[in-house]
Amino acid sequence: MTRATVIGSGPNGLAAAVALARAGYDVTVLEAARSIGGGTRTAELTLPGFRHDVCSAVHPAALTSGFFRAFGLHERIGWVVPDASFAQPLDGGRAAIAWRDIERTAAELGADERAWLAMLRPLARHADGVLDFTGNQLLRIPRHPVTAVRFGLRVLETASALSRRTFRTEEAAALLSGVIAHANTPLPSLASAGAGLMLASLAHTEGGWAYPIGGAQAIADALADDLRAHGGRIETGQYVTDLSSLDWGDPDAGDLLLLDTSPRLALTHPDIPDRYAAAIRRYRYGPAAAKVDFALDGPVPWENPDVRRSPTVHVGGTRAEVEASENAVARGHVVDRPYVLAVQPSILDPSRAPAGKAVLWTYMHVPHGSTLDPTEHITRQIERFAPGFRDRILAAHAVPASAREAENPAEIGGDVLGGDFTLLQSLRRPVVSTAPWRTPMKGVYLASSATPPGPGVNGMAGWHAARTALRDAGEPARLSDLFG
Repeated sequence: MTRATVIGSGPNGLAAAVALARAGYDVTVLEAARSIGGGTRTAELTLPGFRHDVCSAVHPAALTSGFFRAFGLHERIGWVVPDASFAQPLDGGRAAIAWRDIERTAAELGADERAWLAMLRPLARHADGVLDFTGNQLLRIPRHPVTAVRFGLRVLETASALSRRTFRTEEAAALLSGVIAHANTPLPSLASAGAGLMLASLAHTEGGWAYPIGGAQAIADALADDLRAHGGRIETGQYVTDLSSLDWGDPDAGDLLLLDTSPRLALTHPDIPDRYAAAIRRYRYGPAAAKVDFALDGPVPWENPDVRRSPTVHVGGTRAEVEASENAVARGHVVDRPYVLAVQPSILDPSRAPAGKAVLWTYMHVPHGSTLDPTEHITRQIERFAPGFRDRILAAHAVPASAREAENPAEIGGDVLGGDFTLLQSLRRPVVSTAPWRTPMKGVYLASSATPPGPGVNGMAGWHAARTALRDAGEPARLSDLFG
């Protein structure tokens, strides 16, 4: 059998491995850590019985991903699909909630009811078109051009001065700003607006902002089970730092090497052309994430009761506060009241903590490579909207940005998005090409979030890489060919 070696067992690496194994390749996955999953791992980081997601926690694009739908991920593992996709608490016990029901969301926004519907209802209704446009490289003709144009116009509006006129209420402006800030880049910007509108539109679809019962590890385990069922292998504790010393087969015989890693690993290939190496060196990594997982003796005591119903909470205050926090990070420092992304999975998944207890997943954005311990910053910001939170903490596990790369070599300087999230790098991810997953080295392909469609647990970068490799080999390269 023709061999395929995949370095990295994140969701993209495993998606590529599954596709190639089903296509008849003899697949081996090499993983640096002692457990599989990359950004989809779950572990007892604080106390026994408290299961925390190591990186990603909520997966808005997983149930709508073209690859995962063909794979049948929604049938292989259990999912929590909350009524509230995300929440934005405000001072004085106020909050704005993005319910899956867009009509309910808009109605609660009062004077901004019509504006919210006008912005997001067309995108939510045509979510497949939005995902087709955002889930691939941008140098192509989209399959749904009308939706692509509509999406592009909304991005331009949201990223410009016009955005100040879109919403009249503090609640609506803050609700959208909280989701736009996921991009970890200066606000407002075209790249952040694009990412935020895609995520916000998915919040109002049937799948909403879903997450797996038991933790993100369930996604990796489902992929690994299918890989093994088709003859593939996974070897953990295999930290590959130099491709020149790796025996991955014979490219002239059709053997493949796929990298679910930072593109920098490709620089160690002995046959890399100078021009391609220069392009990889120009690829930039951006601001980082500093994370804290909490074990709690009960749910977070949010002042607003509706926030207690939303697994995902954007803890940043008003739009002005969110933008000030993100722009400060871009300039190299953090503010006293940072934007904090929080997930409270145990409110709807009791398997995540002992009876009556709770887990809380949090991170804040920090400058690239920051050594800041974020525990106190995050605790104070949550306490602001949930008085008494500090008293419920049983244990905490903090990972500064500077330590993230040691846990996952793909997270350069603590950048969890696979590269600086800017408009330029949306086109050059990591090179300008109609097939950026292909490298000039024979048989070598990139399959990580540093390639389109970028960050997110959807398996699409891995599938695009595997499909490109299969097409180059003259083999069938459609999802229906592999999954029936």
